[in-house]
Amino acid sequence: QVQLVESGGGLVQAGGSLRLSCAASGSIFSINFMAWYRQAPGKQRELVAIITSGGSTNYPDTVKGRFTISGDNAKNTVYLKMNSLKPEDTAVYYCYALIMQLPATLPSHYWGQGTQVTVSS
Repeated sequence: QVQLVESGGGLVQAGGSLRLSCAASGSIFSINFMAWYRQAPGKQRELVAIITSGGSTNYPDTVKGRFTISGDNAKNTVYLKMNSLKPEDTAVYYCYALIMQLPATLPSHYWGQGTQVTVSS
């Protein structure tokens, strides 16, 4: 089994910065892509950032220019650097990965347990 372990969440003032980490461990052949999602109280889970193993990234307009996703393929780890944080960024942030494991021929999806990010005004 594969596990995703997140770290770096916490309390920060508006305008501040935070860096989240997510490390995938277990029997991994390859990672197709990893992503960060978030879910605020009363709202549906939404995509925050995505990165492929080749380094391609994508962001929604709500975080573009403020958040940066990066990865370390050798460590099976993805990061989310969050700058200029706003109160509306407050949510539980979840790590997601689409992972190939041999001898399976199709990838499986995995979720982390989530880490709380709270931005105060």
